[in-house]
Amino acid sequence: MKKISKISRYLEVIIAIVFVLISLIFGYNIFQKEGIGLEESPYADALVNKNNSSNSDNLANFNSSSDNLKVHFVDVGQGDAAIIELKGHYMLIDAGTNASESTLIEYINKLGIKKFDCVIGTHAHEDHIGGMDLVIKNYDIDRFLFSKHTTTTKTFENFVKELNNKNIKLYSPKVGETFEFMDSKFTVMAPNSLNYEEINNYSIVIKLTYKNNSILFTGDAETLSENEMLDNSDVDLKSDVIKIAHHGSSTSSSLKFLKAVDPKYAVISVAKGNDYNHPHKAVMLRLRALNIAVYRTDELSTIVMESDGENIKFDKNRASYSYVEN
Repeated sequence: MKKISKISRYLEVIIAIVFVLISLIFGYNIFQKEGIGLEESPYADALVNKNNSSNSDNLANFNSSSDNLKVHFVDVGQGDAAIIELKGHYMLIDAGTNASESTLIEYINKLGIKKFDCVIGTHAHEDHIGGMDLVIKNYDIDRFLFSKHTTTTKTFENFVKELNNKNIKLYSPKVGETFEFMDSKFTVMAPNSLNYEEINNYSIVIKLTYKNNSILFTGDAETLSENEMLDNSDVDLKSDVIKIAHHGSSTSSSLKFLKAVDPKYAVISVAKGNDYNHPHKAVMLRLRALNIAVYRTDELSTIVMESDGENIKFDKNRASYSYVEN
């Protein structure tokens, strides 16, 4: 009886082990199937990326140097402001909102900037030139590029007033014009027409090139302007990084345009909980479908990108593809 009892116990243990193994195997398969469903959700990467303790890009060959190009995408809420830094010289593209002007000035001062070699106002909307009057007032500016379109807003009046006080003349660049900035250069991609119904399409779009890396700054250019750029055979849109137009609005960043730019990284300047529900679902799903890594100020605050001319790194882990249903 004792032998039978022992055999019974062995059989019970073996059966228990087999049962556990079967449960694990089938449980794992169910988890994988559920995981595939989760992968289709735009929120999936929010979980994956925020648990990633390091920048997901391979930086083994990155050459860190004070000579590198840096782009500071300053968190100015629901607006745009980017500072380009190279060998102690600076460019500024847009200046955020009126409400964020003190934030921008504080950041500029933190970098120790006294002069901008070039300032670009992409277009006349308040969320792009709100802080421009203080920039003009407080810093020397060698060259100022601006769209030809003007408005009658108080923000624009303050902007013009400070231009007159400093005797600064605006220059409206033409598509194809190239400007030198230290060891880099930038080429004007848009606007391609003289007249638009939508002010956003007057946005100056530039492609900044530093050695073998490039960044496309799009202002608020909408699909009409994007299509004009696509139709212009003289324009090479392909870039490593794209500053997503119009804070991620569905009126911009068409699939055809994103495919032509073919970026590895996208930066979205947008306010957390903004009234426009930016960035929009359609744009985030396109970015995800094309496997473009996203960096956004509503999740990461100010973002600094650095290029050694061959490789690019960011000072933050990438953000999510999340959106608010419109």
